[in-house]
Amino acid sequence: MSTATKKSLLIELGTEELPPKALDELAESFGNVVSRGLTTRGLAGEPVTFGEFAQLLTGAGTNSSEKSTLVPGARRISFERYCSPRRLAVLIPDVAAEQPPQKSEVLGPYLNIGLDANGAPTPALTGFAAKNGVAIDQLQRIVDAKGERFVARSEKPGRPTAELIAEIVAEALKALPVPKPMRWSNHDYAFVRPAHWLVMLYGSDVVEGEILGLKSGRQSRGHRFHHPQPVPVADADSWLDSLRAAKVLADPAARRARVREEVARAAKQTGGVPRLSAALCDEIANLTEWPVAIACAFEREFLAVPQEALVTTMETNQKFVPVFDANGRLTEHFIGVANIESKDPGEIRKGYERVIRPRFADAKFFWDEDLKTPLAAQQDALKSVTYQQNLGSVWDKSVRVAELARVIANRLGVDAGLATRAAALSKCDLLTRMVGEFPELQGVMGRYYGCANGENAEVAQALDEFYAPRFAGDKIAQGKVGQVLAVAERLDTLAGIFAVGMKPSGNKDPFALRRAALGLARNLIEGDLALDLTALLVEALQLLPDSALAAGLPKGKDGRQPALNAGMRREALAAELYDFVLDRLRSYYVDQGIAAEAFEAVRALAPADLADFDRRLRAVVEFAKLPQAQALAAANKRIGNILRQAGGEPGNKIDPALLDAGAEADLHRAVEATAAAIAPLAAQGRYVETLGQLAGLREPVDKFFDAVMVMVDDSARRANRLALLTRLRRMFLDVADISLLPGA
Repeated sequence: MSTATKKSLLIELGTEELPPKALDELAESFGNVVSRGLTTRGLAGEPVTFGEFAQLLTGAGTNSSEKSTLVPGARRISFERYCSPRRLAVLIPDVAAEQPPQKSEVLGPYLNIGLDANGAPTPALTGFAAKNGVAIDQLQRIVDAKGERFVARSEKPGRPTAELIAEIVAEALKALPVPKPMRWSNHDYAFVRPAHWLVMLYGSDVVEGEILGLKSGRQSRGHRFHHPQPVPVADADSWLDSLRAAKVLADPAARRARVREEVARAAKQTGGVPRLSAALCDEIANLTEWPVAIACAFEREFLAVPQEALVTTMETNQKFVPVFDANGRLTEHFIGVANIESKDPGEIRKGYERVIRPRFADAKFFWDEDLKTPLAAQQDALKSVTYQQNLGSVWDKSVRVAELARVIANRLGVDAGLATRAAALSKCDLLTRMVGEFPELQGVMGRYYGCANGENAEVAQALDEFYAPRFAGDKIAQGKVGQVLAVAERLDTLAGIFAVGMKPSGNKDPFALRRAALGLARNLIEGDLALDLTALLVEALQLLPDSALAAGLPKGKDGRQPALNAGMRREALAAELYDFVLDRLRSYYVDQGIAAEAFEAVRALAPADLADFDRRLRAVVEFAKLPQAQALAAANKRIGNILRQAGGEPGNKIDPALLDAGAEADLHRAVEATAAAIAPLAAQGRYVETLGQLAGLREPVDKFFDAVMVMVDDSARRANRLALLTRLRRMFLDVADISLLPGA
């Protein structure tokens, strides 16, 4: 169908104010399902060629012959999702006025079933024809793998677009991620918020339909205060401009840009630097239809409160933008973003300043009151706070973490006294008034209270840093005491929760164990901490009471738990936890662009030291870039297969007298020379240089396999050659199993 017969389609559903944090997801779902409904009905989108389809999937191009081939059923569609606090909308250009002819093909009986011995139709064939509304003489035949059979083909005109839109919109609304829809008035239907208007335009024509009790029309609505009267929309393509004229920015990207521009404008009045995070910008944009920034200020006396507490209440509670000076210190200025272009912005400023004052007064009260009680004085109270039913109180957890911190600190040469002190205080800020009001400040307030109480600077820093990394992309703890505490805390959490049988399953991870495992691995790797993870997991499990280990035992068929063998239970849990940590580590490296095969090549050796794991992996990545890598990977795979077929590795004791001159003797000399060269390198963990030396074995290895038969009848020579290959393979396995690399 030519583009001349196509027009833009607009669908806009107007509502009460939608939840700002859910608005983007609602808009995306609404737009996606509407566009899918149009494409599946053949109303929009262009056929996709094989080359384009492959490029979408892999980002790679294809040759010209492949590009001419259409992918059956695959279509691309260009559309725009729009939303504001009071509307969800989607605009799709080039929508056909009606469906293309709808063709159908129904397979019928095979000839031996549809026709009798005289060639007359059987009841099976007459029934098939009647069911499909086709005369028997109009049935066609096709041949498939089983023979010739009847087929009923039909074609009917496509339905007009106007008849299909309402059902497409209904599908989209039904698919919206709305966990708790609400009802209003006396209606039977429900939605995320009460709906008030519906615009459905095909070009300039209104598409008739009724959704959520609303009949479609061309009357949209503008800004609640600037333009409360209806906004007539001439056609789908002018809708966005019509709303802009009515003080509504329906394009969320345009609203975000305006929020940033307005905040920057207001910040100039303060002389400071605003901190507008992407998340806060998104939320402000989803709260406003015409954002206008207002520069405000609060009393300087509140700056005596830790700035994180003030910033948290500004950003989280009030959606205000804090302003800092050039040195990163919070100033008394902040920026509020109104949803109105007021004739008297001073009144709005007064309102913003008035609403923030009691919040800050509370924060100052919490701070002052908390300072009256030393952090260490909160320790006894932790005994009455349950951590987990089978794992005891938060105090019990602190004791276990302190013991782990002591062990880890001693192994790393870190002051064990500072580490255990930090562990003992690490949970105390949870009982302060400030953290009770702002839970997200745990750790941060521990650092402030620790400093105020005269604790050692490293200890105070560790009280904050041991939570790091708090989120994806966050740094690990920077101080050594903080790293020790971060590792000890996560070890106890993982060991304890796995022991009681509450490990993650599916999307459920109430104790955030996946994040804890990745945080543990990152602290070990990025902190370059030479620690045996397996041994640490065992030690963490040994600190748990046997009752916790028993609690997680799976019940038998009789509904009873088996008797606890504590040693075997700890051993099994340690192995399971090691695998759990490494599973998290895989995605960590994939995010860095490291191939999964390289990761598996190192994982096959199960290095206990994750810092050493990282060095091996980086070496494998560099080795994979060498021209010799693919051939040596294939050779290692071949050697592994030969040794398996021979019944395992026979040892690597080689008798030079049994070596044939030529390729076999040459390989032996090369192996011995390389072994001598890499021994000091491998011992020092210089894996890049080690693999670089091993790469030099490609030529003698290739010549050996070209000239030498390993599995000869002479048992002595066969064993000698297997020993030579074993020695060669073990040299590579001192770094990684390169047979798992691509091309092997």
